[in-house]
Amino acid sequence: MNNEINIANKFCYDGYIVSIKPIGAGHINKTYLVETTKEKYTLQLINTSIFKDPEGLMQNIFNVTEFLKEKIKSRGGDIKRETLSVVKTKDGCLFYKDKENFYWRSYIYIDDVTTYQEPKNLIVTHDSGYAFGDFINMLSDYDMSTLNETIKDFHNTVKRFNDFEDSVKNDIAHRTSNVSNEIDFLYKRFDDCNIILDSIKNGSIPLRVTHNDTKLNNLLFDNTTDKPICILDLDTVMPGSLLYDYGDALRISGSSAAEDEEDLNKVHFIMDNFVSFTKGFLSATKDSINEMELSLLPFSIKLITMEIGMRFLTDYLNNDIYFSIHKKDHNLFRARTQFKLVAEIENNLDEMKRIVERLGRES
Repeated sequence: MNNEINIANKFCYDGYIVSIKPIGAGHINKTYLVETTKEKYTLQLINTSIFKDPEGLMQNIFNVTEFLKEKIKSRGGDIKRETLSVVKTKDGCLFYKDKENFYWRSYIYIDDVTTYQEPKNLIVTHDSGYAFGDFINMLSDYDMSTLNETIKDFHNTVKRFNDFEDSVKNDIAHRTSNVSNEIDFLYKRFDDCNIILDSIKNGSIPLRVTHNDTKLNNLLFDNTTDKPICILDLDTVMPGSLLYDYGDALRISGSSAAEDEEDLNKVHFIMDNFVSFTKGFLSATKDSINEMELSLLPFSIKLITMEIGMRFLTDYLNNDIYFSIHKKDHNLFRARTQFKLVAEIENNLDEMKRIVERLGRES
């Protein structure tokens, strides 16, 4: 840990460092908990193979969190617990660039909180829906033109499909013969890729400031109230569609199994979680969501689940160069769980549309 200690000493921490240890289970960045004699902090190595513009990324995060602090303060909230607080370096920078050109950042650690990999009950599901909807609302008047695009075409499903096609054609890891069913599954659903993108282009769906990675474990729940208080992982805050955030959240919260479950008999889409999350989300966004967005909520779950599965499969075919893997065929297992969910969502889509119509009238 000597290198991490040297890096940590570059930041403006209160007190003297007493320990550093790795924490978290994210796919992308390496994270450490730094404890000093007075405070706790997170220290994170930014994955610059994914985030090509770490300086622009950190400018996004700092500007957005400072903006959120003003909103939180205006409604009597706790700005140290309800949003991230970037810790600057001793030189006043938002990041530290080491001798090997690695970029590091740090935040004040938010204590006495819990994260969930899956919702423990319908109350948590409802409250997470409200939290992600409220995040979009708080940023509704943020100037989108100031945001750097941290990952180009992040939810461009047509571009993601083209990347998938290239991975099939190139077959650099010689794995296509293992996944003919999965490849065929995606080709049959190509037409779905254009629907939200076309609606954004023709103006029927507005661009908003969105999180773009609304996994349940990106929410911190207060240990005392068991209510969500802070949204993490702001790396992909960019202009996007409300549908992306909603769909991606239910990809996780609507699933009966872990993202990498190997036994597909355990993977199902939970309709009760869908209803509960949607109630929470619509209670937060009822004054801003438009009719087209409302009508596409169920479809967005299918689309984003398919997109993430497609990304997992693409990475598998490309020899696992993007997502962190922890076992053989890890990305393939991840892809298969997503495709199982897509199939179940398709079977329930008509009922889900009726439920959203009813909840939209009630909210």
